[in-house]
Amino acid sequence: MADLDPPGAGPRREPGPAVGTENGSGVAADTAPAQQDVPAPASRKTVTAGPSSRGLLRRRRPIREPGVPSRAGRNLPAAIGVGAGLLIPVLVGLLFFPVVFVGIVTLFAAVGVWEISRALEIRRIHVPLVPALAGTLVLPFSAYFGGAEGMAVGAVFAVLALFLWRSLDPAPHAAKSLMAGTFAVLWVPFMLSFAMLLMRAEGGFLVIATLLLLVVANDTFGYLIGAFFGKHAMAPKISPKKSWEGFGGSIGGALIVGGLCAVFLLNQPLWIGLVLAVAIVAAATAGDLAESMIKRELGVKDMGTLLPGHGGVMDRLDSIVFASPMAYLLSATLVPGLL
Repeated sequence: MADLDPPGAGPRREPGPAVGTENGSGVAADTAPAQQDVPAPASRKTVTAGPSSRGLLRRRRPIREPGVPSRAGRNLPAAIGVGAGLLIPVLVGLLFFPVVFVGIVTLFAAVGVWEISRALEIRRIHVPLVPALAGTLVLPFSAYFGGAEGMAVGAVFAVLALFLWRSLDPAPHAAKSLMAGTFAVLWVPFMLSFAMLLMRAEGGFLVIATLLLLVVANDTFGYLIGAFFGKHAMAPKISPKKSWEGFGGSIGGALIVGGLCAVFLLNQPLWIGLVLAVAIVAAATAGDLAESMIKRELGVKDMGTLLPGHGGVMDRLDSIVFASPMAYLLSATLVPGLL
């Protein structure tokens, strides 16, 4: 600043190269015309790179603090704890209290629809939340108690409720709102209701248990193999962290789990478990990529923040909502007499 220059000093010059070095023109700086020396501030020091900034110390990997996301972007301890905390009550309800299991699935579906509606608000797309949640509460129970016919009636009721609500409560961009509400209801509760159809079959709860174990195997083995060996992205514009190496790990892990479940849980030939494993991994991966595409379009990282280490409920349901219809279809075609 000018008020810091000594009295009578000429125009302030910018600091140049150190004495004894060459300036930008290649001429030694100490050969430049003599100018009035201005002492440098005492706090200005020259720092040189010593041995401590090179060699092994430079290559040492920094220690990751607890709670910091891992290479794949997750807080792994929190993700494992939350995943186990969710899986245990689901399996207990599935094996011992079927109606409780249906209620848990319905609750997850309702939270998922709510998260979708909040995410769509970013684009000023308003989901009619009251009829959407009403349809979400009806669909899984109608499928469990009424079968495929009840599920169809529940889906029609949900869509009609959306249209009736928007007709009685008109708002700008009604068509966009109706499409968003229909999309949310058909994406989450309707797709999950296929698992409720499996619950009606004798031994169907074992098929659902196999489905859940295969989805867990898909996520776990895909995460581990992808985090350590992933180099080739499957869909870099949609999900940069999902790799072909991770997909191969998901297939390998699911083949092991599917084979064991087919033999020891379902009392079916080994090949049925292998086919089920490949199909479930393909469907789960498609569901994961579909949600990633929607999140990228909306400009959000996660659908919610309710589950530490996972994001939102929809970030856990994305694989299951696509895998449930696939499990139902294969059970109806590969296992005679089950449905």
